[in-house]
Amino acid sequence: MYRILEHFPELRPFEGDIRLRMDRYEGKRAQLLQGHSCLKDFANAHGWYGFHRTDEGWIYREWAPAADRVYLTGDFNGWQWTASPLRPLENGNWEIFLPGDTIGQGSRVMTIVDNGGNLTQHIPLYARRVTQDWETQSWCCEVWDDTASYPWTDEGFFSCEPPVIYEAHVGMASEDHRIATYREFADNVIPHIRAGGYNTIQLMGIMEHPYYGSFGYQVSSFYAASSRFGYPEDLKYLVNKAHESGIRVLLDVVHSHAVGNTLEGINLFDGTEHQFFHSGDKGNHVAWGTKLFNYDKPEVLHFLLSNLKFWLEEYHFDGFRFDGVTSMLYHDHGLGVAFSDLSMYFGLNTDVESVTYLQLANELVREVNPRCMTIAEDMSGMPGMCEPIADGGIGFDYRLGMGLPDMWIRLVKEVRDEDWPMDAIWGELTSRNARTISYAESHDQALVGDQTLMFRLAGAAMYDQMGRDCHTPVIDRAMALHKMIRLLTMAAGGNGYLTFMGNEFGHPEWIDFPRPGNGNSFQYCRRQWSLLWDQNLKYQALNEFDHDMIHTAVFYKVFDQNYPDLKWIHEDDKVIAFERGGLLFVFNFSPSRDYADYAIPVSQGVDHLVMFTSDDDRYGGMSRIAHDPKSAFVPGMEGNHIRLYLPARTCMVLRPWNR
Repeated sequence: MYRILEHFPELRPFEGDIRLRMDRYEGKRAQLLQGHSCLKDFANAHGWYGFHRTDEGWIYREWAPAADRVYLTGDFNGWQWTASPLRPLENGNWEIFLPGDTIGQGSRVMTIVDNGGNLTQHIPLYARRVTQDWETQSWCCEVWDDTASYPWTDEGFFSCEPPVIYEAHVGMASEDHRIATYREFADNVIPHIRAGGYNTIQLMGIMEHPYYGSFGYQVSSFYAASSRFGYPEDLKYLVNKAHESGIRVLLDVVHSHAVGNTLEGINLFDGTEHQFFHSGDKGNHVAWGTKLFNYDKPEVLHFLLSNLKFWLEEYHFDGFRFDGVTSMLYHDHGLGVAFSDLSMYFGLNTDVESVTYLQLANELVREVNPRCMTIAEDMSGMPGMCEPIADGGIGFDYRLGMGLPDMWIRLVKEVRDEDWPMDAIWGELTSRNARTISYAESHDQALVGDQTLMFRLAGAAMYDQMGRDCHTPVIDRAMALHKMIRLLTMAAGGNGYLTFMGNEFGHPEWIDFPRPGNGNSFQYCRRQWSLLWDQNLKYQALNEFDHDMIHTAVFYKVFDQNYPDLKWIHEDDKVIAFERGGLLFVFNFSPSRDYADYAIPVSQGVDHLVMFTSDDDRYGGMSRIAHDPKSAFVPGMEGNHIRLYLPARTCMVLRPWNR
């Protein structure tokens, strides 16, 4: 019996499904490892395909099994489509040797494929750099030599701390109305991230994509770092700088689907839809309009697994956040499914080929880097997502707590403050079957059509009521709830935490990428850092609270305790109190009721010190809560209690005197 059934006895009725998954994993693994000792040795497609410099010139290889002929064209031959043919090799592979300096660093080239007399133009599958001509909007491959070693200074870097993640988009990192660069992000944003206490950066939009507004989630060139932000060595500079600052860097990897484009993407590369993807309707995502991989095909696994190894070794990424895992796991992509009982995770709707790929991916990345971290974007709560593969699991380290931001938005939009259900909130925060990254909002909640949490709370008042000394009912409520929601989510909601760039200081408005519909404006596709540094505005107060919240959680190792210890919850009073990491967290969500001498049970019979409260002046509060020690002895009450003054809409963090 697999150990997952010991950890989750409720899964025993599905032992046969779990065994089927494991049999498929073992079988596919054996198929791939023929002639190889491990997956790390198998996943070397990028070392053979694509462009490679030799002493005598360049070799270019491609996989196009259905092609009748393959050609290379570019500035080296005057863009003559059929002047430079590749010679056929075995198993659908093609090769051409270009002697001497026929091509060089930065040469612009494209692949021409002949299928049944139909000539089509494509970017090479393993292109390392792809650029766009801003006048014609056309994309092209630039030959790029990666043999020259980057002067890395991060040897021996590793982090074993639970992840406190700063989700970021490089292009949005400047306040200017333009696309920012890798080096600007490294020099200007990483110091802010480090100062804030975050130990992990999660980078979006790195894998090349033709449509900027897709946020990088419709990938075209899987081996190319987006040229919008600079050159490959600039991305390496960013990662190296993060490592020098003690920060790990995760890549937002998109292997759940691919853009349907044929010129820029890998779709129809050899003239058939089934080279990488399923044929017919099965190969098309009904909601996203993208192409779906055939994870059962060894050549597709070779392409994708090698891609993971490439990003780890070439750019020194420390792991991956796998996008769209829910979509991968189910044939209906989980669209509109509530996952209300365990049977929905098994049976005919589960795409076991995708499960196998994710298991293989997790095994591979640990072989390449045993300290590699993987996070699954899965809203379904698939059992075993973060269990070891050997135990019958899928092998991720964490999954994203995607129900938490949905809960907060639903409450803010639809429920009166006085009706917020404490028991339901606590249940959502603590009901998890895997190691979870909690968050109140990510980039998803800030996209155009939605709003950041702060903007949803404050609305138009953010434009003229965010002065440091301004106190209005709307802004005071927004400031209070922004701090309370984030602290409660971080302290109780998971085993790690995430925020999106700028949300830590309540960045206003939404994210809208430049597009024809907005006049190609960058107005809402940037970060207004000047708001943070203006001492006359409340944004700095929100950032100070986030800073102290994060540093406290890291210093006291809050995430080392798997679940918070609930000490008190009262539906009518709207009060929640719990201990975690040896600290006491207390929240009064009542919008109108202050409580004097409110008794809260505690584990230790010692005085408790108030470390900080959301009502402190430095965080934009009223400074109504004294920081003097609180006695754990309350006459007439059994056990240890402390009495606290809890103003409406406030929270506080206390530590025992001996902590």
